[in-house]
Amino acid sequence: MKSIDRKLLRDLWALKSQVVSIALVIACGIGGFIASFSTHDSLVTSRERYYDSARFPHAFAMAKRAPLALVEGIRSIPGVSEVETRVVRDAQLSIEGVVPPMIARLIGVDFARPPAMSRLTLKSGRWPAPGAAGEAVVNQRFLEARRLRLGAQAQVLMNGKRERLTIVGTALSPEYIYATRGGGMPDDEWFGVFWVDARALAAAFNMEGAFNSVLLRLAHGASSPAAVDALDRLLEPYGGFGAVGREDQISHKIVSQEINQQRVFGLVLPSIFLFVAAFILNVVLHRQVNAQRGEIAALKALGYEDRVIAWHYLKFASVIVLLGAAIGIGLGWRLGRAMTGLYTDFFHFPQFYFRLLPWVVLAGSGAALAAAFGGALAAIRGIVTLRAAEALRPPAPAEFRPLMIERLGYAALLTPAQRMILRNLERKPVRAVLTVAGIAGSVAILLSGTFWVDAVEYFIDVQFNQVQRANVFVGFAEPVALAARRELERLPGVLQAEASRAIPVRLVAGHRHYRTALTGIAGDATLQRILDRDLRESKPAPGGVLLTTRLAARLGVAPGDTLVAEMLEGKRVKAELRVADTVRELAGMNAYLPLEALNRLAREGPVISAAGLRVERGEEPGLLERLKEIPAAAVVIVTRTLLETFRATSAKNILFFTAILTAFAATIAVGVVYNNARIQLAERAWELASLRVLGFTRGEVSVLLLGELAAEIAAAIPLGFVAGYWLCWFMISLMQHSEVMEFPLVILPDTYLYAGAVVAAAGVVSALIVRNRIDNLDLVAVLKTRE
Repeated sequence: MKSIDRKLLRDLWALKSQVVSIALVIACGIGGFIASFSTHDSLVTSRERYYDSARFPHAFAMAKRAPLALVEGIRSIPGVSEVETRVVRDAQLSIEGVVPPMIARLIGVDFARPPAMSRLTLKSGRWPAPGAAGEAVVNQRFLEARRLRLGAQAQVLMNGKRERLTIVGTALSPEYIYATRGGGMPDDEWFGVFWVDARALAAAFNMEGAFNSVLLRLAHGASSPAAVDALDRLLEPYGGFGAVGREDQISHKIVSQEINQQRVFGLVLPSIFLFVAAFILNVVLHRQVNAQRGEIAALKALGYEDRVIAWHYLKFASVIVLLGAAIGIGLGWRLGRAMTGLYTDFFHFPQFYFRLLPWVVLAGSGAALAAAFGGALAAIRGIVTLRAAEALRPPAPAEFRPLMIERLGYAALLTPAQRMILRNLERKPVRAVLTVAGIAGSVAILLSGTFWVDAVEYFIDVQFNQVQRANVFVGFAEPVALAARRELERLPGVLQAEASRAIPVRLVAGHRHYRTALTGIAGDATLQRILDRDLRESKPAPGGVLLTTRLAARLGVAPGDTLVAEMLEGKRVKAELRVADTVRELAGMNAYLPLEALNRLAREGPVISAAGLRVERGEEPGLLERLKEIPAAAVVIVTRTLLETFRATSAKNILFFTAILTAFAATIAVGVVYNNARIQLAERAWELASLRVLGFTRGEVSVLLLGELAAEIAAAIPLGFVAGYWLCWFMISLMQHSEVMEFPLVILPDTYLYAGAVVAAAGVVSALIVRNRIDNLDLVAVLKTRE
């Protein structure tokens, strides 16, 4: 082994604790990068393989009742390779022991001839016997969420008649990877998908010889928008609700948005980790090189070339990066599997495919190595260019002068120890600023991971306490007369009933379009309000439509512009609407009109499609039992249960990511503070030993070094609060493309306190380690070294 390589090993061993701390910060960056992108790849791969094996359709459409004779016309649409029709109906669902009614989506299947599209994957039990009207297969997550067993029975309200179904198996469907009734929240407890005998379902709803749902697969290269438009025109006379391409199918859309958000976390936070790691490595190498100025001069005098010396320090940096990469790859693999497993609670794939992508491992390690080499080259550039004779001279002593506060005549306000601490900070401002920046970065990272708790709680408060004030929401199978509101008010326990109507609509502005619902709200509505994220209330005004800002941006319109509303039910009215105003709601991409204006626009009388009820809490069970007996009440939602489901599903995700980012931020804080303290100890060991010989106690000597660190931490934490706020804003802004919900930028004082406390605790741990080294200084050896 060459002499210079033996020197490398001695240097690494002498700085082993600093080497490990820097490697851990690098590992956080590489591990986060690998975990995020591997999870992203796992979700994409799992989705695409499932879509291929289950033959997921390219287009979907619903109608009221279309004859089977229309199938040939649909098949003749250019680009269509396969057509499949079926009957799909939503019905009220009851299970023994569960008071609130639930929703069952009933899908007719010929079990003797399984469907060619949206193929089901049987997870447990068996398929219903062909022609067995009382048997059903249910989506797996509903059975698990309800803790039901195979053989359990459920009652569904089919066309006014209550029918009993026996659950004989569980299945997965590519249409319900994310099972929801149509909103953005998972609803496994209150929404079940039941696959039942096709003939029995058609007979129950008078759909023999007809269908109301159609699936299309397109030939390679066929235009999906053109096929969707043609399908719309064919279904329009039969009450078509508007065809959608795969990209707008609700489950696929939500899954894709969640998957794409992994890219945000995979790029932003790991990049910060690697930046901080490069900063620490740069500082350590700078001070290591300066401390070995004499050794470098000796190497030059012995004939070592500049490139050899530079390569020696590059190898020093490489060893740290390779150690960090090795730990980071293992961390990324374990964290990636954990993150992928977390998504199994939301996305119902038959199988997840997790793998470490070679390019991700190489990209993460390469970025860390490039950052380390950049820091190393910056550190050694000045020293290796010195001549040997000049390098052998000790560095010029620092210029000592009074502090600014001393020159102003306020020196008496400080103790001698405080003056010594401030003098050292003022004389080395660049080092102090870099240390403060590193610690502030860890505070910012911690805030960016923990503020989600505040954002979600604020979202919950706004949506479930301020916007939706009704305790129970009732949706009708068909629009009913406005007088139904008074009938609901007479039900037991109902304090107030408020009517509304929603009509599915396609909004068109130039070449842009979006499918949503036009919601009609009464002018005096109090149970359903339109609030922006700052809780300012808006009202739909006569003569114009009120859009959410995200929908207006999607359509490219502003207040005063006009757009075309194509209604997808009833008389299929097409009308121009003026955009009256926009509102920045937190949930959905919504359009509002006054209830009366919506009914006039639809060319119908005073009808409603839903009602919100304010109910006495003690009377709620009795009311829900009564609603089960009302055939027209197709959908009954208890707001409290929806909130509990949302809180439970979001809390698990938030706690996981908060714990991970807390650990990462603490690692960075320890890495910055500990390395800075160790380097300062190495630089000032002779001074501290001299003070001990002069009679200073261990505590007094420690204060001089650790007091400087305390001052840097105290300065870094508030700066970290500011940086964290803007980092949170940046992450929120990257996620604004989501159509389901918009999380507000809300950071409560407790979150700031938590972030500051974690970083302060990391600083205390680092200080205690360094304090132990100060207490065990070998005074004789240190003073001899100085000579």
